[in-house]
Amino acid sequence: MIVDCHTHIWASLDQLGAGAGEYLLRQCGQEDVPAAAAEHARAAECVDKSLVFGFRSVDLGASVPNDYVAQHVARHPAKMIGVAAVDPADPDAPDEAERCLGRSEFRGLTLSPATQSVHPCDSRAMVIYELASRRGVPVFFCQSTHFPAQGRMEYARPSLLDEIAREFPELVIVVSSMGHPWIEEGIALIGKHPRVFGDIAGLVHRPWQAYNALVLAHQFNVMDKILFGSDFPYFTAAEAIKSIYRMNEVTQGTNLPSVPREALRGVVERDSLTALGIARAGEAAVRGGDGSDGGDGGEEEG
Repeated sequence: MIVDCHTHIWASLDQLGAGAGEYLLRQCGQEDVPAAAAEHARAAECVDKSLVFGFRSVDLGASVPNDYVAQHVARHPAKMIGVAAVDPADPDAPDEAERCLGRSEFRGLTLSPATQSVHPCDSRAMVIYELASRRGVPVFFCQSTHFPAQGRMEYARPSLLDEIAREFPELVIVVSSMGHPWIEEGIALIGKHPRVFGDIAGLVHRPWQAYNALVLAHQFNVMDKILFGSDFPYFTAAEAIKSIYRMNEVTQGTNLPSVPREALRGVVERDSLTALGIARAGEAAVRGGDGSDGGDGGEEEG
């Protein structure tokens, strides 16, 4: 099974909030990136499952509506799994989290402390983690490999999540891009806590960074906790898989260490749904909610 654990969609650049054009220019060399649902569906054809993230930041004025994500997931129920975005700075965040987790389309929550300008251990955020722990769903911390000018980099450090993992030992946590640019810190966190994972999204289209990150993960014996993620629309799943399997080419002809191919295959073909408890969470969501959509996020593109 191949599970793409980290993808995004949006209907327009405006949904990404302040500074989006400049951010995208740094991230992928252009100010607008096709990320509508139709493009996402085509890119996901080569994987078995694709986790689809919403995005919410009061500080940036950003909102990729959870209902927009839900519509996309509902059209591809065998392939897509939604991850609802909540911003602890929004007073309605706990209610929104409960609403989304009561729907069958969602099996996790995503936060971005750096772009939300909220410390990961803010009391408002701790309410969200308690809810997720109680519902048995993972929390994805999406910090990205670039930060908008208005963001707060100090809130992206993986070490800040250590308190959360200690406070909620049953909570499954996923750190995007293995904690970039503090990858060593991210690997230490992943190795310390049984239910903390990292994904390689955002690194796979930067071969030298990805190589160094995976060599460290292999040497520190945490490769079994590294998840595959394409970071669509910045990279497609097919491109990401190819990049991972070609990882060792960057040091061919040198004495630098390599990552065994079987370890790379383990990342690509990991049963991430079982590792994250997502299948079980999906069943709980159906039992715990009434399945109502609570609103209309607008028509899906494509």
